[in-house]
Amino acid sequence: MLDLSNNILNIERAEYELNKAYKSNPTAWVEHSKYVAKACKIIAEKCEDLDEEKAYIYGLLHDIGRYAGITSEKHLIDGYKYCINYGWEKLAQICISHAFMIQDIETAIGEFDMSEEDYNFMKEFIKSAKYDDYDLLVQLCDSLAMTNGFCILEKRFIDVAIRYGTFKHSSLRWKKIFDIKKYFENKIGISIYKLLPNITESIFY
Repeated sequence: MLDLSNNILNIERAEYELNKAYKSNPTAWVEHSKYVAKACKIIAEKCEDLDEEKAYIYGLLHDIGRYAGITSEKHLIDGYKYCINYGWEKLAQICISHAFMIQDIETAIGEFDMSEEDYNFMKEFIKSAKYDDYDLLVQLCDSLAMTNGFCILEKRFIDVAIRYGTFKHSSLRWKKIFDIKKYFENKIGISIYKLLPNITESIFY
């Protein structure tokens, strides 16, 4: 039985939190999160300086702020607050950083459906955050995962563009993700696409 008397963030606790959040907002974001987590783990296994369990957890809960319902950029700050409440500081950062591969709040693709106070906090947080390879890994894997499996980056970019539209900084965001993909491929010596199961099938669905 899961011990909730402490706030140790392990895989069992992370999966519990995801399932709890899904009950509050039972939409497709959870399936997407599971594939992000799997991609993070698979890539982290090839990186000597990354912990695959941490990578899996960060990927699994990067969108935990969606527990609060169907929102736009508000899910970022909701996730941050949720995780800070438990003392999960790195995960709290990733709840915001996964959406800002460029560290400028004006590069967001969604609506700022939050209070002015929360907006100002996020603006300064994004600008001053120190990203490490876990931040970069979740940013990459968020763009490699649909709700029904892994996908090439271009498919995910178009999927998001259809739902949210394109913006002034869309191409810069895409370029940054390609740069991150290359960064990890240089670290592990193999194409990311060769690691993720059935990814080429995404071309046909």
